[in-house]
Amino acid sequence: MRGVSLIEVLMAVLIFSLGLIGLAGLLIVSTRSNQTAFVRTQVTFLASSMADRMRANPYGLWKDYYSDTFPYTTGTVPKCDVSAACGPEDIAKRDKLLWTSQLKAFLPGLGPSTIACTKATDMSYDPTAVIAMRPPFGGTCTMIITWAERGYGSTDDNTADGSLQSFTWVFQP
Repeated sequence: MRGVSLIEVLMAVLIFSLGLIGLAGLLIVSTRSNQTAFVRTQVTFLASSMADRMRANPYGLWKDYYSDTFPYTTGTVPKCDVSAACGPEDIAKRDKLLWTSQLKAFLPGLGPSTIACTKATDMSYDPTAVIAMRPPFGGTCTMIITWAERGYGSTDDNTADGSLQSFTWVFQP
């Protein structure tokens, strides 16, 4: 035989096409996994950011100004500057409102999220007397952030309760 038969050529094209279809599917899965990893990294950064804000306001933390549900939409952002200083409650309110705007901006399909702080069992603890000591807050806080992964369409956020992703962190500020 001097050449290749038509059947052999068609089989080679079929095998090559199947390989390309598999490669395209792998590319789609890889892109979705990359997006999921990016969102989870954002969640970690946002949680760490709020924990740092809480550590910077120990009196507000002791007075339980940070325990709340998110997205937090109560009031407007207090203006804290040289002309009008803010107290611990205003700082906590500002932190919660700014953090809510970051959660909405960086997480697709933000679900119900919470911060709940529990004080130490020793209620004789006076935060004003030991403010320079670390940690000034003797309890723990539990931060829960929920969000929806992107669906197949650009507007399809899987926000049904059963499909929400969750990040839970118990820490001592």
